[in-house]
Amino acid sequence: MSTVQTPVPVVLAGARGHGRWHLANIRRLQDQGLVRLAGICELTPLTETELALFAGELPAQSADFGELLDSTGARVAVICTPIQTHTELALTAAARSVHLLLEKPPAATFADFERMVAGVRAAGIACQVGFQSFGSHAVPAIRALVESGAIGAVHGIGAAGAWVRDDAYYHRAPWAGRRRIGTADVVDGVLTNPLAHAVATALELAGSGTADDVASIETELFRAHDIEADDTSCVRITTTRGLPVTAAVTLCAEQAGEPYVVVHGDRGRITFWYKQDRVLIQRAGHGPEEAVHGRTDLLENLVDHLEGRAALLVPPQRTGAFMRVVEAVRTAPEPVALPSDAWHTEPATGSAGARRVVRGIDALVAAGADTLTLFSELGVPWALPTEVSSS
Repeated sequence: MSTVQTPVPVVLAGARGHGRWHLANIRRLQDQGLVRLAGICELTPLTETELALFAGELPAQSADFGELLDSTGARVAVICTPIQTHTELALTAAARSVHLLLEKPPAATFADFERMVAGVRAAGIACQVGFQSFGSHAVPAIRALVESGAIGAVHGIGAAGAWVRDDAYYHRAPWAGRRRIGTADVVDGVLTNPLAHAVATALELAGSGTADDVASIETELFRAHDIEADDTSCVRITTTRGLPVTAAVTLCAEQAGEPYVVVHGDRGRITFWYKQDRVLIQRAGHGPEEAVHGRTDLLENLVDHLEGRAALLVPPQRTGAFMRVVEAVRTAPEPVALPSDAWHTEPATGSAGARRVVRGIDALVAAGADTLTLFSELGVPWALPTEVSSS
Protein backbone atom coordinates (compact mmCIF):
# COMPACT_ATOMS: atom_id res chain seq x y z
CA MET A 1 0.00 0.00 0.00
CA SER A 2 1.54 3.34 -1.06
CA THR A 3 1.35 6.43 1.09
CA VAL A 4 1.38 10.04 0.00
CA GLN A 5 4.16 12.04 1.65
CA THR A 6 3.28 15.46 2.99
CA PRO A 7 5.84 17.98 1.68
CA VAL A 8 8.30 19.03 4.38
CA PRO A 9 7.99 22.77 5.18
CA VAL A 10 11.35 24.50 4.69
CA VAL A 11 12.62 27.95 5.64
CA LEU A 12 15.60 29.33 3.73
CA ALA A 13 17.84 31.80 5.56
CA GLY A 14 19.92 33.67 2.99
CA ALA A 15 18.27 33.54 -0.43
CA ARG A 16 20.59 35.80 -2.38
CA GLY A 17 24.14 35.09 -3.56
CA HIS A 18 24.74 31.35 -3.22
CA GLY A 19 21.29 31.21 -1.64
CA ARG A 20 19.82 31.52 -5.14
CA TRP A 21 21.12 28.00 -5.82
CA HIS A 22 19.28 26.73 -2.74
CA LEU A 23 16.14 28.58 -3.83
CA ALA A 24 16.21 26.83 -7.21
CA ASN A 25 16.93 23.47 -5.57
CA ILE A 26 14.03 23.88 -3.16
CA ARG A 27 11.80 24.66 -6.16
CA ARG A 28 13.02 21.46 -7.85
CA LEU A 29 12.22 19.35 -4.79
CA GLN A 30 8.93 21.19 -4.29
CA ASP A 31 7.92 20.20 -7.82
CA GLN A 32 8.60 16.59 -6.78
CA GLY A 33 6.36 16.97 -3.75
CA LEU A 34 9.18 16.45 -1.24
CA VAL A 35 9.36 19.92 0.31
CA ARG A 36 7.43 23.18 0.47
CA LEU A 37 9.09 26.58 0.71
CA ALA A 38 7.36 27.96 3.79
CA GLY A 39 9.50 31.02 4.46
CA ILE A 40 12.50 33.12 3.52
CA CYS A 41 14.67 34.97 6.02
CA GLU A 42 16.39 37.99 4.48
CA LEU A 43 17.14 41.46 5.82
CA THR A 44 15.51 42.84 2.66
CA PRO A 45 12.57 40.77 1.41
CA LEU A 46 12.84 39.13 -1.99
CA THR A 47 10.81 40.73 -4.75
CA GLU A 48 8.15 38.94 -6.76
CA THR A 49 10.62 38.90 -9.65
CA GLU A 50 13.19 37.11 -7.49
CA LEU A 51 10.51 34.61 -6.52
CA ALA A 52 9.25 34.11 -10.06
CA LEU A 53 10.27 30.44 -9.86
CA PHE A 54 7.46 29.84 -7.39
CA ALA A 55 3.96 29.94 -8.80
CA GLY A 56 0.90 30.42 -6.62
CA GLU A 57 1.12 31.44 -2.97
CA LEU A 58 4.43 33.10 -2.11
CA PRO A 59 6.34 32.09 1.03
CA ALA A 60 6.30 34.17 4.21
CA GLN A 61 9.24 36.54 4.62
CA SER A 62 10.84 38.01 7.72
CA ALA A 63 14.20 39.27 8.94
CA ASP A 64 13.54 37.50 12.27
CA PHE A 65 14.65 33.90 11.81
CA GLY A 66 13.18 32.58 15.05
CA GLU A 67 9.82 34.26 14.47
CA LEU A 68 9.72 32.88 10.93
CA LEU A 69 10.39 29.34 12.12
CA ASP A 70 7.60 29.71 14.69
CA SER A 71 5.03 31.22 12.34
CA THR A 72 5.62 28.83 9.45
CA GLY A 73 5.89 25.61 11.42
CA ALA A 74 9.06 24.81 9.50
CA ARG A 75 10.47 21.33 9.93
CA VAL A 76 13.75 22.07 8.12
CA ALA A 77 15.87 25.22 7.88
CA VAL A 78 18.48 25.80 5.19
CA ILE A 79 21.09 28.26 6.45
CA CYS A 80 23.09 30.03 3.75
CA THR A 81 24.11 33.21 5.54
CA PRO A 82 27.48 34.86 6.34
CA ILE A 83 29.88 32.45 8.04
CA GLN A 84 29.94 34.30 11.35
CA THR A 85 26.13 33.92 11.72
CA HIS A 86 25.98 30.14 11.27
CA THR A 87 26.28 29.06 14.89
CA GLU A 88 23.66 31.35 16.37
CA LEU A 89 21.15 30.65 13.61
CA ALA A 90 21.75 26.90 13.93
CA LEU A 91 21.15 27.09 17.67
CA THR A 92 18.00 29.15 17.08
CA ALA A 93 16.68 26.35 14.87
CA ALA A 94 17.80 23.65 17.30
CA ALA A 95 15.93 25.34 20.15
CA ARG A 96 12.76 24.87 18.07
CA SER A 97 13.56 21.26 17.08
CA VAL A 98 13.97 22.33 13.45
CA HIS A 99 16.34 20.15 11.42
CA LEU A 100 19.20 21.77 9.51
CA LEU A 101 21.01 21.97 6.23
CA LEU A 102 23.92 24.21 7.24
CA GLU A 103 26.18 25.68 4.57
CA LYS A 104 29.92 25.25 4.81
CA PRO A 105 31.97 26.17 6.69
CA PRO A 106 29.65 25.16 9.53
CA ALA A 107 31.20 27.74 11.87
CA ALA A 108 33.89 30.41 11.95
CA THR A 109 35.75 28.96 14.95
CA PHE A 110 36.24 25.49 16.37
CA ALA A 111 34.71 26.61 19.67
CA ASP A 112 31.56 27.77 17.85
CA PHE A 113 31.50 24.49 15.95
CA GLU A 114 31.61 22.52 19.19
CA ARG A 115 28.88 24.74 20.65
CA MET A 116 26.71 24.15 17.59
CA VAL A 117 27.30 20.39 17.67
CA ALA A 118 26.40 20.25 21.36
CA GLY A 119 23.20 22.23 20.73
CA VAL A 120 22.19 19.99 17.85
CA ARG A 121 22.86 16.86 19.90
CA ALA A 122 20.91 18.15 22.90
CA ALA A 123 17.94 19.05 20.69
CA GLY A 124 17.97 15.66 18.99
CA ILE A 125 17.74 17.19 15.53
CA ALA A 126 19.43 16.16 12.28
CA CYS A 127 22.09 18.52 10.93
CA GLN A 128 23.50 18.16 7.44
CA VAL A 129 26.58 20.23 6.56
CA GLY A 130 26.56 21.51 3.00
CA PHE A 131 29.56 19.74 1.49
CA GLN A 132 27.77 18.74 -1.71
CA SER A 133 30.72 16.65 -2.92
CA PHE A 134 30.05 14.15 -0.11
CA GLY A 135 26.83 13.32 -1.94
CA SER A 136 28.76 12.20 -5.01
CA HIS A 137 28.50 8.47 -5.66
CA ALA A 138 32.15 8.72 -6.67
CA VAL A 139 33.15 8.93 -3.00
CA PRO A 140 32.09 5.38 -2.01
CA ALA A 141 33.31 4.13 -5.42
CA ILE A 142 36.79 5.54 -4.75
CA ARG A 143 36.78 4.10 -1.24
CA ALA A 144 35.93 0.68 -2.64
CA LEU A 145 38.74 0.93 -5.19
CA VAL A 146 41.26 1.85 -2.51
CA GLU A 147 40.08 -0.92 -0.19
CA SER A 148 40.39 -3.43 -3.03
CA GLY A 149 44.05 -2.52 -3.43
CA ALA A 150 43.54 -1.15 -6.95
CA ILE A 151 46.29 1.44 -6.51
CA GLY A 152 48.28 -0.31 -3.82
CA ALA A 153 49.09 1.24 -0.47
CA VAL A 154 47.94 4.87 -0.22
CA HIS A 155 50.75 7.25 0.76
CA GLY A 156 48.96 10.58 0.57
CA ILE A 157 46.03 12.66 -0.69
CA GLY A 158 46.48 15.86 -2.68
CA ALA A 159 43.97 18.52 -3.68
CA ALA A 160 44.25 21.38 -6.16
CA GLY A 161 41.98 24.29 -6.96
CA ALA A 162 42.71 27.05 -9.46
CA TRP A 163 39.80 29.47 -9.71
CA VAL A 164 39.41 32.97 -11.09
CA ARG A 165 37.74 35.67 -9.01
CA ASP A 166 37.80 39.37 -9.85
CA ASP A 167 37.93 42.40 -7.60
CA ALA A 168 34.12 42.60 -7.55
CA TYR A 169 34.02 39.22 -5.78
CA TYR A 170 35.47 40.89 -2.70
CA HIS A 171 32.97 43.76 -2.83
CA ARG A 172 29.85 41.59 -3.04
CA ALA A 173 29.29 41.59 0.74
CA PRO A 174 30.77 43.35 3.80
CA TRP A 175 32.23 40.05 5.10
CA ALA A 176 33.83 38.95 1.80
CA GLY A 177 37.59 38.46 2.11
CA ARG A 178 37.56 39.30 5.80
CA ARG A 179 39.27 37.45 8.63
CA ARG A 180 37.20 39.25 11.22
CA ILE A 181 34.70 42.07 11.60
CA GLY A 182 35.24 43.85 14.88
CA THR A 183 35.53 41.07 17.44
CA ALA A 184 33.69 38.52 15.29
CA ASP A 185 35.76 35.95 13.40
CA VAL A 186 34.79 35.51 9.75
CA VAL A 187 37.68 33.49 8.22
CA ASP A 188 36.59 33.97 4.61
CA GLY A 189 39.79 32.64 3.04
CA VAL A 190 40.26 30.49 -0.04
CA LEU A 191 40.87 27.31 1.98
CA THR A 192 37.95 27.80 4.32
CA ASN A 193 35.18 28.99 2.00
CA PRO A 194 35.33 29.08 -1.83
CA LEU A 195 37.60 26.03 -2.14
CA ALA A 196 36.65 24.43 1.16
CA HIS A 197 35.33 21.41 -0.75
CA ALA A 198 38.87 20.61 -1.93
CA VAL A 199 40.09 20.37 1.66
CA ALA A 200 37.06 18.57 3.08
CA THR A 201 36.82 16.08 0.22
CA ALA A 202 40.51 15.22 0.51
CA LEU A 203 40.04 14.55 4.24
CA GLU A 204 36.95 12.46 3.52
CA LEU A 205 38.80 10.30 0.98
CA ALA A 206 41.61 9.92 3.51
CA GLY A 207 39.07 8.45 5.92
CA SER A 208 39.98 11.22 8.34
CA GLY A 209 36.93 13.45 8.61
CA THR A 210 36.62 13.78 12.39
CA ALA A 211 38.43 16.25 14.60
CA ASP A 212 40.23 13.40 16.38
CA ASP A 213 41.72 12.23 13.07
CA VAL A 214 44.04 15.27 12.86
CA ALA A 215 47.56 15.06 14.27
CA SER A 216 49.01 18.33 12.92
CA ILE A 217 48.35 21.11 10.41
CA GLU A 218 50.78 23.29 8.47
CA THR A 219 49.50 26.37 6.67
CA GLU A 220 50.96 28.85 4.20
CA LEU A 221 48.61 31.76 3.60
CA PHE A 222 49.13 34.45 0.95
CA ARG A 223 47.11 37.14 -0.78
CA ALA A 224 47.44 38.99 -4.05
CA HIS A 225 44.24 40.98 -3.52
CA ASP A 226 44.01 43.91 -1.13
CA ILE A 227 42.02 41.95 1.44
CA GLU A 228 42.45 40.64 5.00
CA ALA A 229 42.06 36.95 4.19
CA ASP A 230 44.07 34.62 1.98
CA ASP A 231 43.41 34.05 -1.73
CA THR A 232 46.40 31.81 -2.57
CA SER A 233 47.28 29.21 0.04
CA CYS A 234 48.25 25.67 0.87
CA VAL A 235 47.78 23.41 3.84
CA ARG A 236 49.15 20.02 4.85
CA ILE A 237 47.23 18.00 7.37
CA THR A 238 48.94 14.97 8.88
CA THR A 239 46.38 12.47 10.09
CA THR A 240 46.71 10.39 13.23
CA ARG A 241 47.49 7.45 10.91
CA GLY A 242 50.45 9.40 9.54
CA LEU A 243 48.90 10.11 6.14
CA PRO A 244 49.65 13.54 4.59
CA VAL A 245 46.69 15.41 3.10
CA THR A 246 47.83 18.47 1.13
CA ALA A 247 45.67 21.11 -0.56
CA ALA A 248 46.98 23.93 -2.76
CA VAL A 249 44.42 26.47 -3.92
CA THR A 250 44.09 29.93 -5.43
CA LEU A 251 41.49 32.44 -6.59
CA CYS A 252 44.14 34.14 -8.77
CA ALA A 253 44.53 31.47 -11.46
CA GLU A 254 45.95 32.12 -14.91
CA GLN A 255 43.16 29.95 -16.33
CA ALA A 256 40.12 28.76 -14.40
CA GLY A 257 40.27 25.01 -13.86
CA GLU A 258 38.17 22.25 -12.34
CA PRO A 259 39.28 21.53 -8.76
CA TYR A 260 40.22 17.96 -7.96
CA VAL A 261 41.47 15.54 -5.33
CA VAL A 262 44.06 12.88 -6.12
CA VAL A 263 44.64 9.71 -4.10
CA HIS A 264 48.27 8.62 -4.43
CA GLY A 265 49.04 4.91 -4.17
CA ASP A 266 52.29 3.04 -4.65
CA ARG A 267 50.83 1.31 -7.75
CA GLY A 268 48.70 4.09 -9.20
CA ARG A 269 46.48 7.09 -8.53
CA ILE A 270 42.82 8.07 -8.55
CA THR A 271 41.83 11.61 -9.54
CA PHE A 272 38.40 12.94 -8.57
CA TRP A 273 37.04 16.13 -10.15
CA TYR A 274 34.47 16.58 -7.42
CA LYS A 275 32.26 19.22 -9.07
CA GLN A 276 31.87 16.98 -12.11
CA ASP A 277 31.60 13.65 -10.23
CA ARG A 278 34.31 12.45 -12.60
CA VAL A 279 36.93 9.85 -11.66
CA LEU A 280 40.10 8.80 -13.48
CA ILE A 281 42.00 5.67 -12.43
CA GLN A 282 45.62 5.31 -13.53
CA ARG A 283 47.44 2.20 -12.38
CA ALA A 284 50.22 -0.14 -13.31
CA GLY A 285 49.31 -2.78 -15.90
CA HIS A 286 46.05 -1.09 -16.92
CA GLY A 287 45.00 1.60 -19.33
CA PRO A 288 43.38 4.74 -17.89
CA GLU A 289 39.79 4.19 -16.75
CA GLU A 290 37.35 7.08 -16.49
CA ALA A 291 33.82 7.17 -15.08
CA VAL A 292 31.20 9.79 -14.26
CA HIS A 293 29.05 9.04 -11.22
CA GLY A 294 25.67 10.20 -9.99
CA ARG A 295 25.04 12.43 -7.01
CA THR A 296 22.58 12.57 -4.14
CA ASP A 297 21.34 16.05 -3.27
CA LEU A 298 21.95 16.90 0.39
CA LEU A 299 18.54 18.46 1.07
CA GLU A 300 16.85 15.48 -0.54
CA ASN A 301 19.01 13.18 1.58
CA LEU A 302 18.04 15.13 4.71
CA VAL A 303 14.34 14.71 3.89
CA ASP A 304 14.86 11.00 3.20
CA HIS A 305 16.69 10.74 6.52
CA LEU A 306 13.82 12.38 8.39
CA GLU A 307 11.41 9.95 6.74
CA GLY A 308 13.58 6.98 7.77
CA ARG A 309 14.70 6.14 4.25
CA ALA A 310 18.41 7.02 4.40
CA ALA A 311 21.38 7.69 6.63
CA LEU A 312 22.53 11.30 6.84
CA LEU A 313 25.41 11.90 4.41
CA VAL A 314 27.23 14.80 6.11
CA PRO A 315 26.60 14.93 9.87
CA PRO A 316 28.74 17.55 11.66
CA GLN A 317 31.18 15.04 13.11
CA ARG A 318 32.33 14.16 9.59
CA THR A 319 33.46 17.76 9.16
CA GLY A 320 35.40 18.07 12.41
CA ALA A 321 38.78 17.64 10.70
CA PHE A 322 37.88 20.37 8.24
CA MET A 323 36.97 22.62 11.17
CA ARG A 324 40.43 21.93 12.63
CA VAL A 325 41.78 23.40 9.39
CA VAL A 326 39.47 26.43 9.71
CA GLU A 327 40.81 26.96 13.23
CA ALA A 328 44.41 26.60 12.05
CA VAL A 329 43.79 29.24 9.36
CA ARG A 330 42.00 31.50 11.85
CA THR A 331 44.85 31.40 14.37
CA ALA A 332 47.70 31.48 11.83
CA PRO A 333 49.73 34.66 11.25
CA GLU A 334 48.07 37.19 8.97
CA PRO A 335 48.25 36.17 5.29
CA VAL A 336 51.39 37.48 3.58
CA ALA A 337 50.85 40.04 0.83
CA LEU A 338 52.55 38.78 -2.32
CA PRO A 339 55.20 41.12 -3.75
CA SER A 340 54.01 43.23 -6.66
CA ASP A 341 56.21 41.33 -9.11
CA ALA A 342 54.50 38.03 -8.21
CA TRP A 343 51.17 39.00 -9.78
CA HIS A 344 49.69 41.13 -12.50
CA THR A 345 46.28 42.51 -13.39
CA GLU A 346 44.05 41.39 -16.24
CA PRO A 347 40.57 42.52 -17.31
CA ALA A 348 37.81 40.62 -15.54
CA THR A 349 35.90 38.16 -17.68
CA GLY A 350 32.50 39.48 -18.66
CA SER A 351 32.69 42.72 -16.68
CA ALA A 352 34.42 46.08 -16.64
CA GLY A 353 36.47 45.23 -13.57
CA ALA A 354 39.87 43.64 -13.11
CA ARG A 355 41.32 40.46 -11.66
CA ARG A 356 44.70 39.65 -10.17
CA VAL A 357 46.73 36.77 -11.55
CA VAL A 358 49.62 35.14 -9.69
CA ARG A 359 52.37 34.22 -12.14
CA GLY A 360 52.86 30.47 -12.52
CA ILE A 361 50.23 29.64 -9.91
CA ASP A 362 48.34 27.06 -12.00
CA ALA A 363 51.40 24.83 -12.30
CA LEU A 364 52.32 25.48 -8.65
CA VAL A 365 48.90 24.40 -7.38
CA ALA A 366 49.04 21.24 -9.47
CA ALA A 367 52.56 20.48 -8.24
CA GLY A 368 51.47 20.83 -4.62
CA ALA A 369 48.72 18.24 -5.11
CA ASP A 370 51.02 15.98 -7.11
CA THR A 371 53.97 16.00 -4.73
CA LEU A 372 52.12 16.62 -1.42
CA THR A 373 54.42 19.57 -0.72
CA LEU A 374 53.89 23.15 0.41
CA PHE A 375 54.64 26.22 -1.71
CA SER A 376 57.80 26.94 0.27
CA GLU A 377 59.06 23.41 -0.33
CA LEU A 378 58.53 23.87 -4.08
CA GLY A 379 61.07 26.69 -4.06
CA VAL A 380 58.71 29.57 -4.81
CA PRO A 381 60.60 32.82 -4.09
CA TRP A 382 57.66 34.51 -2.35
CA ALA A 383 56.85 31.52 -0.12
CA LEU A 384 59.44 31.85 2.62
CA PRO A 385 59.80 28.98 5.10
CA THR A 386 59.64 31.49 7.94
CA GLU A 387 56.00 32.13 7.04
CA VAL A 388 54.94 28.52 7.63
CA SER A 389 52.49 28.20 10.52
CA SER A 390 52.07 24.86 12.29
CA SER A 391 49.40 23.84 14.77
